[in-house]
Amino acid sequence: MKRLTAALLCAALLLCPAGAAGQTAGAPQVDAKAAVLMEQETGQVLCQQNAHDKLESASVTKIMTMLLVMEAMDSGQLSADDPVTVSTRAASMGGSQVYLKEGEQMTAGDLLKAVAVVSGNDAAVALAEHIAGSEEAFVSRMNQKAAELGMSDTTFLNCTGLPAAGHLTSAYDIALMSRALLSYPEIQNYTTIWMDSIRDGQFQLSNTNRLVRFYPGCTGLKTGSTDAAGYCLSASATRDGLSLIAVVLGSDTSAKRFDAAEALLNFGFANYTLVDALTGLALPPVEVLLGKDRWVQPLAQNSGKVLVARSDLERISTQLRLAENVEAPVEEGQILGEVTVLLDGEPYASISLIAETAVERLSIPGVFRRLMELLFMAG
Repeated sequence: MKRLTAALLCAALLLCPAGAAGQTAGAPQVDAKAAVLMEQETGQVLCQQNAHDKLESASVTKIMTMLLVMEAMDSGQLSADDPVTVSTRAASMGGSQVYLKEGEQMTAGDLLKAVAVVSGNDAAVALAEHIAGSEEAFVSRMNQKAAELGMSDTTFLNCTGLPAAGHLTSAYDIALMSRALLSYPEIQNYTTIWMDSIRDGQFQLSNTNRLVRFYPGCTGLKTGSTDAAGYCLSASATRDGLSLIAVVLGSDTSAKRFDAAEALLNFGFANYTLVDALTGLALPPVEVLLGKDRWVQPLAQNSGKVLVARSDLERISTQLRLAENVEAPVEEGQILGEVTVLLDGEPYASISLIAETAVERLSIPGVFRRLMELLFMAG
C-alpha cells in the first residue's frame, strides 16, 4: 500500500500551473475564508485563496485521525475487526456522536465508519485511545505526522476538532493530509458511504457530506462546523483518471461550503488533465560496468504522470536523457536519467528515471571470470 511522506509530496514535478504563489487565471473566487484546489496525484495546487491562513477547521481535523487509523491498519497494529472498548472519556464526548456507552465494545471498522460518515467525536476518541493509549499520546502522533507531511501551518490539540485555543491549521495543510489519507484506497470504503448503520442495524448513519450522493465521482472526504470555525469541508472526487481535492474553510453556511467545493472541483475537471509522460518512450536497459548483472532497467521515480492544462495539450512534448552506462555498485533507486516535459519547447516538468534494482560490483575473481567469458565468446 502506498504511503506519502514529505519527500514524496515534493518529488514529482519541478514546475506547476499555479504553484503556491499565484492564482490560476479563471479560477473561481469562493465565498469562504480560505480555499485550495489540489490535484491528488502530483500534489499541485491549481488555485487557492488565503491558503496558508491559520484557521480553525472543526471536524475536518478528523482527516488526520483517520490517516493514523489507516496507518495502524496498514502496519498490522489494528484490524477493522478488532474490538475496541469505549472508555469513560470517549463516551463523554459531546458534539457529533454515535452515543457510545462506557464499556461498550465496537469494532474498529465500525468506529472508523462512525468517524467518516457522521463525524462521531466519541468514536474518534475511542480509536485514538485504543491506538496510542490516550488521546494526548495520539495527538502527539498527529502533530508528528503533520510535520512529516510538511504541514507547517498546523497545531493539533485534540483528535476531534472540538474548539480549543491554538488548535489551528490551513486550507493548504488540510489538502496535504487529505492527499495522504487518500493514498490508502480502502478509506473510500468508508468516506463514500451515503447511508449505513452500526450496532447490527440498530443505529442509522447518514453522511454529513452531501457531495457523496450528489456530486458525480465524489470520493469523500470530511465535513466540519463550529460557531468559531464556520462551515468547513475537504471534498475529493475522481473523474476520467483525474483526482482532485477541494478544501473550503470558514463558509457562512453549509450550503455555501458545498457550492464552493463544487465550483472548485468543476474548475479543475474542466481545465486540467493528467498526461503520462512516458507514453511512447522506450526505456532501454542501462549497461552496468563491472557489475554482477550486465544491465539495470530504468523506471520512473513516480507515476510518470504530469498535470497539464487542457488548452496546452497540443503544445506538450517530451525529451529523454538516459545514461549509456553506469559503474557498479548501483543502488536501487539510483538516478540514471530523466524525462523532461516541454511546453512550447521550454522545460515544464521533470521526471527522474531510477534503477529498478541494485547491482553489486564484481569481485576480482568475478572480473577474471567475466573476462574469460568475453574471450570465449569472441573466439
